[in-house]
Amino acid sequence: MQKVIVVGAGSWGKNLVRNFHALGALAGVAEMSPELRAGIAANFPDVTLYNDLQSALETDAAIVLATPAPSHYKLALQVLQAGKDVFIEKPMTLKTSEARHLAEYADSQNRILMVGHLLLYQPAIAWMRDYLATGKAGKVFHVSTQRVKLGKVRREENVWWSFAPHDVSVILDLLGNSSESLKLQTVQANGHAMLQSGIADNVHVDLQFTSGQTAHVHTSWYYPLSQRSTIVLAEKQMLVYDEVAQTVTIHNKTVDAELNNQDQGSEIVEIAASEPLKIECQHFLDCLATRQRPRSDGWNGVAVVEVLEKAQEAMYG
Repeated sequence: MQKVIVVGAGSWGKNLVRNFHALGALAGVAEMSPELRAGIAANFPDVTLYNDLQSALETDAAIVLATPAPSHYKLALQVLQAGKDVFIEKPMTLKTSEARHLAEYADSQNRILMVGHLLLYQPAIAWMRDYLATGKAGKVFHVSTQRVKLGKVRREENVWWSFAPHDVSVILDLLGNSSESLKLQTVQANGHAMLQSGIADNVHVDLQFTSGQTAHVHTSWYYPLSQRSTIVLAEKQMLVYDEVAQTVTIHNKTVDAELNNQDQGSEIVEIAASEPLKIECQHFLDCLATRQRPRSDGWNGVAVVEVLEKAQEAMYG
């Protein structure tokens, strides 16, 4: 088994450390903060610690980047130029041009580049993707997502960049990520900065694609309720994924040619519970072993960053 070194052991990096360690694939952790290194040493005494990325690059391990988003492009390029495979946490980069450069370079060097779009490895989302592909629900018209709570407010990025990568990756996946017709046509965005000047806390984004399909994303970290949901409006059925309750409901509802409502009730789908992060980490290890292209590969990362960047531009004009 090829092993990995996790670079960055902060609030999310520690979860990657835990999962790769549990999978028996953790070769080490690179972290600049002495305090965070001490925490890793206490919890994982068998793991080698490094002070910086350069030291990690001198090993045979693949690299997992869990550093702040502004550093992703520079560090990932450094990893790829060292001839190593890399996993980059979301968002892949903060610019589409940088994401595209990483994806092109990884392909040219036959390197594995995977982006941490965690929800694509959530069993409920995977079930919805496979179900929609059967055609039972008919053509997918619209996907609406909501990710709101009283959450951790950041100074270096707005709620759109913090929360929306999850939902944008899911929207592209459910609308048909591989389809040539799924090209972004228009983006409308509205953000409200309530707590800090110039940093949006509550954001609504509407997407329209050349396929005629549409999507809506609502993100907020200043909200009284914790709500995370994905709703799919299709020709014959509607699907609702409640991420908090971990349920997927099929609503046998539609409107016929005479514009009459048709309601044949609903059913909750039984989906086996499993930890998406563990599935995601195992998928990266499988890709390292087989050299297969990850589900959330570099080009998936490019598509997501493009939507994020265009919405940001629309929001601030």
